[in-house]
Amino acid sequence: MNENNSLLIKIESLSAAYENRTVLHDVNLSVFEKDFLGIIGPNGGGKTTLIKTILGLMRPSAGKIKFYKDSREVDAISMGYLPQYNSIDRNFPISVEEVVLSGLSSKKSLMGSFTHAHRDKVRDVIMRMGLNGLEHRAIGQLSGGQLQRALLGRAIVSDPQIVILDEPSTYIDKQFEARLYELLSEINQNCAIILVSHDIGTVLQNVKSIACVNETLHYHPDTGITPEWLERNFHCPIELLGHGGLPHRILGKHEH
Repeated sequence: MNENNSLLIKIESLSAAYENRTVLHDVNLSVFEKDFLGIIGPNGGGKTTLIKTILGLMRPSAGKIKFYKDSREVDAISMGYLPQYNSIDRNFPISVEEVVLSGLSSKKSLMGSFTHAHRDKVRDVIMRMGLNGLEHRAIGQLSGGQLQRALLGRAIVSDPQIVILDEPSTYIDKQFEARLYELLSEINQNCAIILVSHDIGTVLQNVKSIACVNETLHYHPDTGITPEWLERNFHCPIELLGHGGLPHRILGKHEH
């Protein structure tokens, strides 16, 4: 599928269950360097469960997840993660700078302190996220869009091989959404991205390939998908609608 970039993640016949209830079954997926994969699907279809298994937050009940670096299988790869909005405690007393710096925790020794180089990197990322001047502001005082950029900064500050975002549009209004996707396009020049979203129209406009997760996974190698493909994989009729001032991809003519 992707001759120019090396394999990063290979998921083979994966199943996952909560309390003996199977949420995902027989999922197969390959993710390559510089992929920008959109994961869509109905609520409860297993999107977040798939992300948790990739991140190692949940063990699959069957199947394998393999990781690769420089075309060799490895135990793990570096991943950045932007969680869902409702998983974040905005009352936690931590500043923007501390949030981004926490993304480098794995780069320092357990009892050691962050180096000047670490802090310089954080300063650069804060500027890139458009948060300069807010370094010492507590996260509880940030707007939704500012908080999202701080957490995105944390996800990318360690230069991971892949960044995973779970429903990022729940943070923000549509005005800021365009800027978010500009940032993701820049980030995608250096690493792969997996984006989970229920907003089909916006996802189709910005990603390179699509996977629909609804208990199992259906992959589409590009974004020129049809309403019929969506209906078949969501198991219900889908209309693609624009939101606000954002243009959305127009689907090509589909011949039965």
